[in-house]
Amino acid sequence: MRNVCSQKELSDKAREWLIFRGVTIDDMAELVHFLQKAYHPDLSMELCKENVERVLSKREVQNAIITGIQLDILTEKNMLEAPLQGILERDEGLYGIDEVIALSIVNVYGSIGFTNYGYVDKLKPGILKKLNEKKEGVCHTFLDDIVGAIAAAASSRLAHRMEADLTDQTSTVKELEV
Repeated sequence: MRNVCSQKELSDKAREWLIFRGVTIDDMAELVHFLQKAYHPDLSMELCKENVERVLSKREVQNAIITGIQLDILTEKNMLEAPLQGILERDEGLYGIDEVIALSIVNVYGSIGFTNYGYVDKLKPGILKKLNEKKEGVCHTFLDDIVGAIAAAASSRLAHRMEADLTDQTSTVKELEV
């Protein structure tokens, strides 16, 4: 018999695993704020959280989370075959599959997400710095990229929404002037 996972079960598991691995909605919202504060100085953390929540509601994102975290956990338990075990333990720069999974998240909200992702992946602010600390027996090869991608996607979503709101306001002002 096939074990079918409902959308709610998948969403709950993805969120549970993020928390289990030490990542909160607030952590990701802080990254969104970091990415957008220069463009929207009055940006609230609530709006950042709302956009993170919307990104986390996507099934593609939930699938990426559970896949990446599972691979990180299996690496920690030394349950993968060589050479993959060593590649993931070392988080080798030329491996790239962790970034490919992250890009599947970023792609959900358009091309601006690629720029946002590259920026936070390079700088590693906030929770990303913590996830990139190399500790014996801890692997975040996939998680750091997934968290950065969620923040980049949420930032892109927010930017698109803010631009749409600004365009709507400008149209309304022009209509009133006529």
